[in-house]
Amino acid sequence: MIEQSFSTVFTHALRGQPTDVVGLDDTPGALPVDTWRRAADEHDQRMLDLCHGPTIDVGCGPGRMVAALVERGVPALGIDVVPEAVRLTRARGVPALEADVFGSVPDEGTWGTALLADGNVGIGGDPVALLARLRDLVAPGGRIVAELAAPGVRTRTMWATIEAADTRSRRFRWAIQGVDDVDVLARRTGLQLDSAASFGGRWCAVLTRTSARPVR
Repeated sequence: MIEQSFSTVFTHALRGQPTDVVGLDDTPGALPVDTWRRAADEHDQRMLDLCHGPTIDVGCGPGRMVAALVERGVPALGIDVVPEAVRLTRARGVPALEADVFGSVPDEGTWGTALLADGNVGIGGDPVALLARLRDLVAPGGRIVAELAAPGVRTRTMWATIEAADTRSRRFRWAIQGVDDVDVLARRTGLQLDSAASFGGRWCAVLTRTSARPVR
């Protein structure tokens, strides 16, 4: 199997190549690219109901959530490290930027909401570091809306790859963040846990930026 960059293999997936993610569970699982490429469904819309003010979608993929926000009249921007994801988002007629959330991001400290849909709380394999970064991106009183794993799912970090046909990505660090532990995550990042809710079998938490100091 040929090893390529994550971006290259993910591009194959976005262009329709069946792709598995390996390492998150005991057995490989298919990347739900068809879900990401369609329009936002009713459960996505309920998650977007939690977004207040200008919203940055971190790891926007092909842009369904950004498009749905813009359709609501909400100022929104998608960011992703994969150029093809950015291209597909822009093809929906909505703003997107190729950017790493841990690098330079437009309008830092002014966003009303930072959105982590589709398990993107796992980006980088360290939810504490990621949410601490998002805390800096949102304005005082701003919020982070994060999709989480269901009750009973253990929070953990692992190495993973994505595989399409005869290609495999280089290993990348990822995390699964369970809703059972989200209160601990909030304290460790200086955020306030406002709510955690379920809709359509998906779990989502709202964490708000306060003046509290992180508790390590």
